Amino acid sequence: GEKKTVNYDADEQKLRFRAAEGEVTIWGKPAKKIVAPYTTAKGEKKTNLLLASGWWGVSRHFHYIPELTAAFVWCFPALMGGTTAGFTYFPFLFLLLTTRAVRDDQRCASKYGEAWNKYCEAVPYKMIPYIF
Repeated sequence: GEKKTVNYDADEQKLRFRAAEGEVTIWGKPAKKIVAPYTTAKGEKKTNLLLASGWWGVSRHFHYIPELTAAFVWCFPALMGGTTAGFTYFPFLFLLLTTRAVRDDQRCASKYGEAWNKYCEAVPYKMIPYIF
């Protein structure tokens, strides 16, 4: 079969889910979705679908995991070579993405309300399963 990176596969799952308005199969099963109504700043009533299957069922900000893994793999040789300067990118990116995940969750909780609570029940981890 076609070889894909995890990041590409995760993005593709979300794109297929959106294009099919949630009526799609992911990992051989119908996609789990949360219907999330919200009101725009102009007062318009709208609805988004939140994907709770595939990579997006692993954690709410799953797409950060491949980025952090790549950063660690790139930076670890510098640390093993005896220099911490070359390794500083990984902790910087880790801090940036974990704080972004927290801010994104706060923004989504404000935007989607009860639907976001349901999504968090379906996908309990922000980023790293069983840890965060």
